[in-house]
Amino acid sequence: MRKVVVHRPGGFDRLTIETSTEPAPRAGEVRVRTTAIGINFADCAVRMGLYESARKLVGYPITPGFEFAGLVDAVGEGVRDLSLGERVFGVTRFGGYATHLVVPRHQIVATPANVTDTQAAGLSVVYLTAWYALFELANVKPGMTLLVHAAAGGVGGAILQLARVAACRTVGVVGSSAKIPVARALGATEVIDKSREDWWRGARCFAPHGYDVVLDANGVSTLHKSYEAVAPCGRLVIYGFHSMLAHHDGRPDYPRLAFDYVRTPRFNPLDMTNANKSVMAFNLSYLFGRTELLHKALGQILEWLGRDMIEPLPVTTFAFEEVSRAHRALQSGTTTGKLVLLP
Repeated sequence: MRKVVVHRPGGFDRLTIETSTEPAPRAGEVRVRTTAIGINFADCAVRMGLYESARKLVGYPITPGFEFAGLVDAVGEGVRDLSLGERVFGVTRFGGYATHLVVPRHQIVATPANVTDTQAAGLSVVYLTAWYALFELANVKPGMTLLVHAAAGGVGGAILQLARVAACRTVGVVGSSAKIPVARALGATEVIDKSREDWWRGARCFAPHGYDVVLDANGVSTLHKSYEAVAPCGRLVIYGFHSMLAHHDGRPDYPRLAFDYVRTPRFNPLDMTNANKSVMAFNLSYLFGRTELLHKALGQILEWLGRDMIEPLPVTTFAFEEVSRAHRALQSGTTTGKLVLLP
């Protein structure tokens, strides 16, 4: 088998492809031969050594990757509901950038017939993130108004679609004019192009009294204003810090990180109580072991897919050997939808 290995954190050049023996599934596990592998911003953070759960749960060397699609290649003892060669997709707590991987049975589901493997590889992380943010944390209800940063990206696009299912009004923020039609197609009621206008001014214009939910993965560049945009009884949901990561050569810029860390808002519980606002944050990788929650989320996502209420995001593909180029593209901030590796 082949896999991408990061021996030491750093830039794009730290993504090396190595060969090793195929892992054998133990009881309750399944080995999948991957046909497509989803790429996420968290993978870049893993490569740079800035993803805390990667250090805590695995350490280095590490193979990045949280999601995949492929074919059942072998099953461990006790797995009786899957056939060899069956199409599946799912999540893994790291290790996804590989031609073969072993995961617990509960972390994969059958791929719907109307979804390609390339599309399926980009489904899990973005929709699980969006589902948890909206339905578990924000507790969205019909008629709520949501502000969604990076609305044309993977998670942003999934949030827009699930918010439409929940009958919410969404205002999306994008980084270029080219991303406006993408966000609108994914369900944004209104779109703010922050390359041409002050996003804060636009956000205030569309919701003068504030937003029921603001969803922000940018970090220090927008967090302060995002909190101000939350209406009384509203929630700020944080699931990333993308603006704090270097975009030029892929290496951590430690002076900039330190500066951004100092500038990151500290939310005072006394102020939050007086303002009647909530701040919530999560790391999806810690949720993969929660079988009941994972089944509930994936079950609803598959149901909505089957009823054409949501759809896979637009996909840009890269050959397995182009993993460094894929990371460079993702960190450039110019991509939309999902990026997927093809082994």
